Amino acid sequence: MDNASRTMVVIPTYNEAANVGPLIDRIFELVPDVRVMVVDDNSPDGTGSIVAGLSKRDKRVKLFSRKGKEGLGKAYIAAFEAILKDQSVGSVLMMDADFSHDPEYIPPMLARGLEASLVVGSRYVSQGRTEGWELWRRALSRWGNRYARLVTGLPIRDCTGGFNLISLDLLRKIDLKAIDMSGYAFIIELKYLLFRAGASVAEVPIVFRNRREGESKISGHIVSEGVIAPWKMRLKK
Repeated sequence: MDNASRTMVVIPTYNEAANVGPLIDRIFELVPDVRVMVVDDNSPDGTGSIVAGLSKRDKRVKLFSRKGKEGLGKAYIAAFEAILKDQSVGSVLMMDADFSHDPEYIPPMLARGLEASLVVGSRYVSQGRTEGWELWRRALSRWGNRYARLVTGLPIRDCTGGFNLISLDLLRKIDLKAIDMSGYAFIIELKYLLFRAGASVAEVPIVFRNRREGESKISGHIVSEGVIAPWKMRLKK
């Protein structure tokens, strides 16, 4: 069984009806052997219904329905807890639903996953970059990553990026219930815990593009939590 056939792609969604179908189609064009789990927080635009229809036609697609919007962190944790019970899965790949994470990077990430237990799709290594962002957002992201590395000691250039491949053997070594962050802060804490659990890390350069459809989920709360989160991680026992 190869790396792709043992990988579950996890995609959290809230109001991504315009993106989710084309994204799943593109993933399977590039890596037909992966499976896809969409974690939908009861999207009022019918995202869950679209995925439910896809899952009836394609056994590689699974819908994980949640009762309401509780944030990125809780959506991923619920999915991880379910996937960890499936002995046929060897790794999970986290990605956004809005095409900002291009599926074309999945094959090289899977290839690096043969050697590393944590593979980060990175905007901040050589040949990685962002496209379509305003100057303030580029500055915020770069500053946030430098700040997180400085406080936590993480040897990862892209601490806040949500495009990540994680070995389930590594994921089993951390206490998911101990994570209490959401948004970008959740991503930082997850990487911090995985690194402390002994992750071997590789970063694959990606071009992060602005979402195709819908509205950005960034908010003032997400930004402020990202400032506090690295210190909370350092202070936890």
